[in-house]
Amino acid sequence: MINDKVLSIILGGGQGSRLYPLTERRSKPAVPIAGKYRLVDIPISNCINSNLKKIYVLTQFNSASLNRHIKNTYHFSFFSHAFVDVLAAEQTIGSDQWFQGTADAVRQSMHHFLEHDFEYALILSGDQLYQMDFNDMLERHIHANAKISIATYPVNAKDATSFGILKSNEDNVITSFIEKPSSDLLPDWTSDVSHEMKNQGREYLASMGIYIFNRELLIELMNNPDTNDFGKEIIPQSIDDHKTISYPFEGYWTDIGNIDSFFDANLGLTDEIPQFNLYDVNQRVYTRARILPTSKISGTTLVRSVIAEGCLIHAAKIERSVIGIRSRIGKESTVINTYMMGCDHYESLKEIESNHIKVLMGIGERCFIKNTIIDKNCRIADDVRINGGKHLDDVETDLYLIKDGIVVIKKGAVIPKGYVI
Repeated sequence: MINDKVLSIILGGGQGSRLYPLTERRSKPAVPIAGKYRLVDIPISNCINSNLKKIYVLTQFNSASLNRHIKNTYHFSFFSHAFVDVLAAEQTIGSDQWFQGTADAVRQSMHHFLEHDFEYALILSGDQLYQMDFNDMLERHIHANAKISIATYPVNAKDATSFGILKSNEDNVITSFIEKPSSDLLPDWTSDVSHEMKNQGREYLASMGIYIFNRELLIELMNNPDTNDFGKEIIPQSIDDHKTISYPFEGYWTDIGNIDSFFDANLGLTDEIPQFNLYDVNQRVYTRARILPTSKISGTTLVRSVIAEGCLIHAAKIERSVIGIRSRIGKESTVINTYMMGCDHYESLKEIESNHIKVLMGIGERCFIKNTIIDKNCRIADDVRINGGKHLDDVETDLYLIKDGIVVIKKGAVIPKGYVI
């Protein structure tokens, strides 16, 4: 079977500075999403749904929580060769440096990959939200006798300057590639796309950062120590010498590169018909199997909101918000346009009654929270008012960060009674 000949490599990204402060204490793939998952669950689940079960996740910053999540989540039969392993940057005889880019991360980890018998390397990003059957991409790669395949996605002119943009011929063979072109170059880089995409102004084929490489070519390319990045160097330098094809994809896909896109992707799950379908039985998203009780909701008006397991909610109203596991929201509180990640554990009645805990985890009573991301294990006391929006200037304190009008309450922060943002 072709699935047995594929090794999946998920690139965990660098420091994840554009997602700061969510990446202050965790690696980018470990950032919680949709109330109960982690970002890394998305590419891993796409692999598992495609029956690709030899998976490495490459990371180098704050990888402890990622290691713990993967160890507690992905267990396969003792009698299979399936695995999901984390490879953090390590000092070796050949290298004593951090990963210098996407290609360098693969290069430094090649000695681990070559311990496996594979013909194709599927290279994925760890910070994207999408559902894709990789088998179709693999079959087209093999049928075209390609050496490299790149999944591509139509984008508009505004977004095109943030991606690698390519052009291909009628056989989907890529003929030219440019990394993050300036806006004045874009008129020369339009492509033939579907009528629907053209009507949306999405006429530029962007690289999704999803690649298939034939094993021998990957080994050859990784032998050049002067190339550190797939998009900036490997792909542009390879298309003339090695048959590289485009795999067009027009389903839902978003690159979660910054706070704004992360916020929009989560709140998009509250839409009546979300573009990212968590309820598709054929495209399940897997995560850690927690033994949590059902959520308990009392006296709350719920409007287009997603509530995870184990929550205790007495709020007056929750509107267009995602409420994560073990969240607690007190009486008469209002939560609007907010992603609340939840908590890692419950506080016991004994702990609460001991008076050592001055502010309980979660949101207190009579609070108003809008346009906010609340990281895990935060404590928001009674009568707090957080009204995010474009009227707020970008700023950072020990407790929170404001970026593009979105207020991000830092992990474990304690917001005192009556505080106003």
